Amino acid sequence: MVVRSPEELAKERLERIIRAIELKEPDRVPIGGLSGEIILSYGGITWYDLCFELTDKTKEAVVKFVRDFPSDFPPLISAPYGLEGFILALAFADFPDFSNSIRFLIGPVHDIIKDKWTRWPGRELGVNYHPQFLGGEFMKPEEYKNLIVNPVEFVHQKILPRACPGLGKPGTPQWNGAWIRVGMTLQRVSQFQMELLLEMSKLGYPVFPITSAYAPADIIGDFLRHPTGALLDIRRYPDDFKAACEALVDPILKVATAIPPTPPLSLFFIPLHLNEMLSPKLYNEFYWPYLKEVIVSLVSKGYKGFVFFEGDHTPHLDTILELPKGWGIAYFEKTDIRRAKEVLEGHSCVMGGIPVSLLVSGTPRKIEEYVKKLLEEVKPGGGIILAPDIGAGIPRETPVENIKALINAVEKYGRY
Repeated sequence: MVVRSPEELAKERLERIIRAIELKEPDRVPIGGLSGEIILSYGGITWYDLCFELTDKTKEAVVKFVRDFPSDFPPLISAPYGLEGFILALAFADFPDFSNSIRFLIGPVHDIIKDKWTRWPGRELGVNYHPQFLGGEFMKPEEYKNLIVNPVEFVHQKILPRACPGLGKPGTPQWNGAWIRVGMTLQRVSQFQMELLLEMSKLGYPVFPITSAYAPADIIGDFLRHPTGALLDIRRYPDDFKAACEALVDPILKVATAIPPTPPLSLFFIPLHLNEMLSPKLYNEFYWPYLKEVIVSLVSKGYKGFVFFEGDHTPHLDTILELPKGWGIAYFEKTDIRRAKEVLEGHSCVMGGIPVSLLVSGTPRKIEEYVKKLLEEVKPGGGIILAPDIGAGIPRETPVENIKALINAVEKYGRY
């Protein structure tokens, strides 16, 4: 068996990912997304540890899993664990040195700002409970006009004080002190994450920039009006909703481009939320045009997309063909990856395909059989990355022999 250095492994894995994105056949189908709650049980830590404890124990638990269950992508879970927080990045869109670092809401920041969007283990929840994103309604319909005029100022001056009582009022000592504490906390977190990345690089994982963007309609649904309010607004205030989405495009792009593209690969990450809740007609009118504008703009600047199409995106698959060929990775949750590959063949790199239910309750033999058959159907022509079909990752009760069976099956049947 040939022993390769970490540098050689990282180069091999990066080339594998790039060729998949470029719709070419790599040496083997890449595998990614091997992370999630399984890290906790395997590493002997709690959700509280992963969300709050910046210690060697937490770092070692993540590294142990990544070392023992190698994939091609760096793990999609990090420490401390983050929930949706793009609204904070949007509030600081005019500060490129800061905006991307606060893109995710994390436990230590929640302790300071007391946001109402999220709940955390060891705080509002028990120490072994997954953190929760609740969202909420923090904007009234009549305030669309203020959001449209200046989204950044409106979020900063109106939404943050309502949703984050720990901040107090803008301009007060409490407000200023809270943001200073947030900055100090993010410095500690950044140092911890750099140490974690260094350990990943020692294991042969490629390091490349990943910036953040968002669907404009999801900012409204996730952080301002709650999904229910957003869906009602589409019917009751359609012009305001559209104008707000258009106004949000520019600050979203400011946040995303705060991390410049660096060859050979820079990704922008977007998770979709309202997509499954909309009919094709409403999706094409209120959601897709503004998401498309964000994606096309970033691709034109040299980034590649990494979009998580949550829920069942089957009714909207054809719209992806409106993006530039080779634009990036379409990671699907409930959408049948065979159908996605059929529609997007030669246009988009497709990711997903491994049912988490199979990993949890299947056997190594069933997993091998499933992967073999799946690859026979989707492997030809490249443009495919296998991963668990749930972005939250692999549940803690998953037998470790099943994860190993998945890795071994891709290695056995995924070669070109």
